[in-house]
Amino acid sequence: MVRAIILVKSPKKLIAARLRKVTSVYDSFPTSGQFDAVAIIDVKELYQIKEVANQIQKISGVERTETMVEVQ
Repeated sequence: MVRAIILVKSPKKLIAARLRKVTSVYDSFPTSGQFDAVAIIDVKELYQIKEVANQIQKISGVERTETMVEVQ
């Protein structure tokens, strides 16, 4: 398994709830600061992280994302 965190910039309220509907997102929550929400994802293969990030970027109101992959 590969875990990653995707930081999401979006002025839309309830973006964290929308993130939870994306496949492979097992938790999300709103944050304060430069980003408005965090999505924690768990996938089987590294290449799937890009697919999840692309799904998140297609959500209405998402301005940008930043992805951090767990390193072991």
